[in-house]
Amino acid sequence: MTEINQTLKNVAVVGLGKIGLTLAAVFANNGFNVYGADINEEVVASVNQGKSHVKNEPGLEQLVENAHRHRTLTATSNTSEAVSQSEIVVVIVPVLIDEQNNVDYCFIDQAVEAIAKGIKKGTLVIFETTLPTGDTRNRFGKKIEDVSNLIAGEDFYLAYSPERVYSNRIIEDLKNYPKVVGGLNEASLKIASSFYQKALNCNLIEVSSLETAEFSKVAECVYRDVNIALANELAKFADQKGVNIPEVIAASNSQPFSNLHFPGVGVGGHCIPIYPYFFINRGLKNGLTQLAREVNDKMSDYAITKIENTIGSLHHKNVLILGLAFRENVKETTKSSTLLLIDHLKQKQANIFLNDPLFSDNEIAKYAVTPLSLNDKMISKIDVIILQAFHKQYESLDFKDFINCRIILDGRNSLNKELINQLGIRYKGIGN
Repeated sequence: MTEINQTLKNVAVVGLGKIGLTLAAVFANNGFNVYGADINEEVVASVNQGKSHVKNEPGLEQLVENAHRHRTLTATSNTSEAVSQSEIVVVIVPVLIDEQNNVDYCFIDQAVEAIAKGIKKGTLVIFETTLPTGDTRNRFGKKIEDVSNLIAGEDFYLAYSPERVYSNRIIEDLKNYPKVVGGLNEASLKIASSFYQKALNCNLIEVSSLETAEFSKVAECVYRDVNIALANELAKFADQKGVNIPEVIAASNSQPFSNLHFPGVGVGGHCIPIYPYFFINRGLKNGLTQLAREVNDKMSDYAITKIENTIGSLHHKNVLILGLAFRENVKETTKSSTLLLIDHLKQKQANIFLNDPLFSDNEIAKYAVTPLSLNDKMISKIDVIILQAFHKQYESLDFKDFINCRIILDGRNSLNKELINQLGIRYKGIGN
C-alpha cells in the first residue's frame, strides 16, 4: 500500500455549485491549494476573477476574493487536469431524480470518468454528493478502477463524507456540524479524517464503512420528510376540527421528546423530495418513507381544494403565487411546490401570475406563467393569493391594494391573519 502522506496540500473540488464553491473557498482559506473543476465555463471564469457566482451565502464572496488574491483557488473546466495536480479529490456533483423518480447519474458519471482519467497513485477521492447506499464502492470506486487501472485501497484511497449543510448558512454549518466520514479501509478513513480536521477544523464522526456514511445522510432526509408529512397530516385533521396547528406544535414541542416539524403547501429542494427515492428505489417500498412522499406532494392539491371550497371555481380567476423558489430567501427552483401549484391551477384553467423578488421576469416567464410586480396596477384585479415561499421581502407586504382579492392561502403559516381579515380578505393557512 502507498505510504500515507500527511502533508497533502493540493485539493481538486469537482463541482462548483453552492456547496462545492463554498467548500473550495473554505479549503483555500485554510492552508490548501485548491483547483476547482466545473463544466460551466461561466462559473470557471467567475472564480478565476475572484468572484462568487453564488449569492446570498454569508461570507462566501469574501472567502473567494481572499483565496483569489492569495492564489490558493483557481478553476478549470478540465476535471482530469485538476485531478492530476491534486492529492485529494472532493466530489460534489449533483445526483437528482428524473420524472419517474429514478436516480439520474448523468452529471456525476461524467465527472467520475474524468476523475479516473486524471487520477494518480496515492490520491484520496472523497464523495460528498448524497448517494444511494453502496454507490461509492460499487459504482464509482469500480469505475475509477476500470478506467485508471489502479486498485482502490491500494493504489488510491476512497472515502465518503456527506454534505450536511443548509443554504444561506453553509459556512456556519461547516463549522458547527460534525463531519461524518466513512472509508473503504482504515487508511482511507485515516487520511480523510486528517484532511477534514485541517481543512474544516470541525468535529468528526468516524463510521465503520462507506455504506454507513451514505445511509446516514439519506436517513436524515427521510426523517425530515416523514416528520413533515406527519405535520401535514395533523394539519389537515386540525382543519377539520377547527384547531390551530401552529399553536398545537408550539405546545407539543415544549415536551423534550416531541419535535414536530411544521406543515406547509409542499416540500421542495435538492434534498427532502429527492433522497428518499434513493431508499425507495432500492427496496424500501410500501412503508412510511414512500407514504411521506405521497402526502407531501399532495399538499399543493390540498391547498387548491381549500381555496375552491371557500370561493368556488378557479376557472378564469386571477391567481397570484408569491414565491417561485422552493423555500424562503434561496434562488433555487428544484422540486419547488410552486411547480405543482402551477400544474394544478392550469388544470383549473386559472390565470396564473407569479412574483418572486429573487428571479427576473424572463426567468419566471419560462414556467409559462405571467410575471407580476407588486407595484403593477394589475394587483388590483387579483382574486386569489397563494404564499409559497416567505421571502424577507414579503415580511412587510401590505395587501391593501389587492382590492379584488377574496382569499389568501398562506402556505407557510407566516402572514398576519388579523391584518388580512381586517382588509376584508379571507385568510386560510395550513391547519390554521
